[in-house]
Amino acid sequence: MEITSRQFKHCDLLSVKGKVDSFTAPDLTKAIEALNSGNRFKIIIDLSKLEYMSSAGFRALLLGQRNCKRYNRGEIVLASVPKKVMDALELTGFTPLFKIFDEITPAVGSF
Repeated sequence: MEITSRQFKHCDLLSVKGKVDSFTAPDLTKAIEALNSGNRFKIIIDLSKLEYMSSAGFRALLLGQRNCKRYNRGEIVLASVPKKVMDALELTGFTPLFKIFDEITPAVGSF
């Protein structure tokens, strides 16, 4: 798995490439926590190059969302979610917990 970060004026973009499983999910959690420790709580996660996400990856997203939304500071927004991952999000009931956009530009504009 590869995570790249890009900072914008009002938000941050994390691009995730590869597979997020129980072995790599802690890296995703650390990337989100690194932004939070820098007082960055408005985060877009680009999943366009994601091949697979396990329940550990969903847990990492959920923990990040909880930290970002605490005290009404911000939120995590998902962009370009592949169909397989979207189906898994719907199956687990996570879709109401995140704003989901088809492309990155409207996701950035949501902040």
